[in-house]
Amino acid sequence: MIVFDLCCETGHRFEGWFASSADFARQCESDLVSCPQCGSVAIDKAPMAPAVPRKGNQLPARSTSRQEKPVARNPLPAEMSEALVKLARAQAKALESSRWVGPAFAEESRAMHYGEREPQAIHGQATADQAKELVEEGIAIAPLPFPVAPPEKLN
Repeated sequence: MIVFDLCCETGHRFEGWFASSADFARQCESDLVSCPQCGSVAIDKAPMAPAVPRKGNQLPARSTSRQEKPVARNPLPAEMSEALVKLARAQAKALESSRWVGPAFAEESRAMHYGEREPQAIHGQATADQAKELVEEGIAIAPLPFPVAPPEKLN
């Protein structure tokens, strides 16, 4: 199996698993590959970075010397791209002082809210129903704007 980063004509990025490069081409020609967000069948391979493992759970250093450019055929306006980059940096900075609790997010949030644990910044996973229950109980939570990989999934 081979994994390709894919991009639709509107710029949505996603990945697809194929038996081979020829299998990807055959499925695209038959309109069997579509964007999970908008349903477009105009799909191209997006540029991919090689998978180079990192030591431990270290995050890559962000380079300020070059600006990352969107892969979309119709790129976002510069103001939108800048806002998204700033938002991603703010999230990364906030997560530096936050503890990953994984699927125990709802339980940990309740324990802190009801005084069973010392309050601290945490992040993790919760279902939509769990999040709704937390909000109904008056527990302050907020979704992260960008997905976060669990520490054990980081290179």
